[in-house]
Amino acid sequence: MSRKLYSIGLIFSVLILASCGAGKSTSAKKPLYEVLTQQENGGGNIQFYEIISDESEIGMLLGDEYLQGKVKASDIKTANFVILNLGEKRSGGYRVGVEKVEEFPDKIVVTVKEIKPDGLVTLALTYPYAVVKINSKKPIEIQ
Repeated sequence: MSRKLYSIGLIFSVLILASCGAGKSTSAKKPLYEVLTQQENGGGNIQFYEIISDESEIGMLLGDEYLQGKVKASDIKTANFVILNLGEKRSGGYRVGVEKVEEFPDKIVVTVKEIKPDGLVTLALTYPYAVVKINSKKPIEIQ
């Protein structure tokens, strides 16, 4: 009798352990995009948006002090990068970022958001920029 109870208990335990793992996935899906850095200074003099999708262009990101440890040369094989640059601003408080990123069957659409100063700000020239990683190799359209 005790041997039969032991067998039933063992089977019950195995079923419980097996069901606990059901439905859990070991591979986490990457988000569609990640804002890697958003800085008030360090961008260019003019407003521009640049898409980096080629191995020959990734070097400029690898040298950025704010991207240390966030970008690897091999990332360009599975992702594209977008540099959002607001150009020269006459005061602090300006930032540039992403309002939304939408994926369509044939492309990715990135909607840019310019954040203007609110309240008291420093009176100094600033050069806001952001770098965004798009975890897709689809063509990118910037709005």
